[in-house]
Amino acid sequence: MTPKTRLDRIRFRAWRRGFREADMVMGPFADQAGPELSQAELTAFEALLDVDDQHSYAWIIGREPTPPEHDTELMSRLRAFVRGHVAQAVAEGAG
Repeated sequence: MTPKTRLDRIRFRAWRRGFREADMVMGPFADQAGPELSQAELTAFEALLDVDDQHSYAWIIGREPTPPEHDTELMSRLRAFVRGHVAQAVAEGAG
């Protein structure tokens, strides 16, 4: 599979989580950060996409402790993205 095809599949999965809050984190993250992610980070992201949304979202926002196998640099990037994404949405009038 080509790198573009892999990223396209990841984007598709990231936007169609079935849990709205996860869609609003994973989709924009995949769109904005996806092209810059290393192959290892893409693999970690794919593994995170395999996790139940309620769990992965709770880890990202810090509501539940993140299991060691998902407590990676990618998770740090996702958390930073959420902080910035939420701040931007609030600045634009959300909330």
